[in-house]
Amino acid sequence: MISYGKQSIDQSDIDAIIEVLEGDWLTQGPYVDKFEDSLKSYLGSKYATCVSNGTAALHLTSIALNWNSEDIILTTPITFLATANAIIYANAIPDFVDIDPLTYTIDPNKLEEKLKFYIKKNKIVKAVIAVDYAGHPSDWESLSYLAKKYEFQLINDNCHALGASYKKNLKYAVKYADVVIQSFHPVKNITTGEGGAILSNDQEFNEKIMKLRTHGMTKKNNELDNNIEGPWYYEMHEIGYNYRITDLQCALGINQLKKLDNFINKRRQIAQQYDKYFQRNNLIKCPLSSSSVQHAYHLYPLQIKFEEIKISKKELFRKMKELNICLQVHYIPVHFQPFYKKNYGFKKGDYLEAEKFYSRQVSLPIYPDLSNNEVNHILKSLINIINA
Repeated sequence: MISYGKQSIDQSDIDAIIEVLEGDWLTQGPYVDKFEDSLKSYLGSKYATCVSNGTAALHLTSIALNWNSEDIILTTPITFLATANAIIYANAIPDFVDIDPLTYTIDPNKLEEKLKFYIKKNKIVKAVIAVDYAGHPSDWESLSYLAKKYEFQLINDNCHALGASYKKNLKYAVKYADVVIQSFHPVKNITTGEGGAILSNDQEFNEKIMKLRTHGMTKKNNELDNNIEGPWYYEMHEIGYNYRITDLQCALGINQLKKLDNFINKRRQIAQQYDKYFQRNNLIKCPLSSSSVQHAYHLYPLQIKFEEIKISKKELFRKMKELNICLQVHYIPVHFQPFYKKNYGFKKGDYLEAEKFYSRQVSLPIYPDLSNNEVNHILKSLINIINA
């Protein structure tokens, strides 16, 4: 069965994990520090803290940025639930901004409209979480300009886009955003099994993240109320969580990161095959890669004009699965979820571009180990079903 996404593991990954198993540490050992150093080097940040998953990274960020019940946090409706749920974790107020119909990322023009809407109501937007959806960087120059103009915190949910570049810069994420979030789930561009990271250039913020990651504990003398007890002594001044990552995971992450550029090149090659095959089909729209970016293709979000063909999206999924091809949809707009409708009053029709995109969107399989024969099988199967 061909899945929409899949990890790429080879013998060098297995050897890296065995090396940890044969050592003295399984968790919170030297490989955590080494992986964090590798991420800092690759992404150009001063600080990186690895955690148990991308959701944990978002959660800790929402706390460390001091969001509260008076704060409005904006994000895109086309994202995984975790992006918006992190706002709820902090008891802040979630709202959404529609997507750009070409890039599928948050639309800066609509964002400024939403900011002005809240200003007229004498309300302040505390932060914006922009998602580099599918691996296509957002319009970060515009977002950074708006962040300075309207004085909000800017977070890059970069979980899809590790390995992408913006304006020829692989290290763009920390250049424009205050905080950058990564996920290392198996379908992401590199994996640690589960895992995530928080990157920034702010020392005070990072120190807070490090404490929150481990139950809120500190052993630093300058932070202790009682620093004469002994080397075993620690204190907890605020509630924290067990969001730690293991040495086993980080050993895998270090080795995966070495192969990231190769992984991304393979994803781009597959995307080019898809683009070439579909480019003259008026019923299909390929994902755009604008001239200012190099897409990382965590996803290949195809749009199909189901309103103009004889089968529904559900039927397409069923027929493709019969041919051993599993498609996926990314994502159901968050404002469609019953929790958000019930608690915040969102409804169908609120974000028309996102809703139109969802009605047409299908994620085709894309991962480095996908063979040419499998790609050809996917292409021919899809076209045959659509044209039937």
